Amino acid sequence: MSNLSRLSLILGAAALALPLAVPASAKSAGAAKVITMVDTDSDGTIDLKEAQAVAGALFDKLESDKDGTVDTKELKGRVSKAALKMADPDKDGTLDKTEYLALVEARFKAADPDNDGTLDAKELKTPAGKALISLLK
Repeated sequence: MSNLSRLSLILGAAALALPLAVPASAKSAGAAKVITMVDTDSDGTIDLKEAQAVAGALFDKLESDKDGTVDTKELKGRVSKAALKMADPDKDGTLDKTEYLALVEARFKAADPDNDGTLDAKELKTPAGKALISLLK
């Protein structure tokens, strides 16, 4: 099992075990608006590839000091301290892009209870969906 697969598995379990702290910015975003923003193939749903593309671009924008990682300050409340700790396997107090995208994947999977590989507006309105949105906006 690769390190990325192992990290995804750990984060998936962590995403389900942690209470989801959802920032106000995610609460105010309508599911339809998020789908419009993320859904590049215009099928009315978000798949993991689309979510990770948007999350990767957001990571690049948030990563203001250009050290290759985001810390609590740069994350601006998108991830609780407990979630950051769980998503930080090297325990350096930051997330690099691979760790951030693994967290996105874990939250995506938590928001996809029917395991169809896509998220619709109904799934994005759940606590798990709103937690994912916080990593995309």
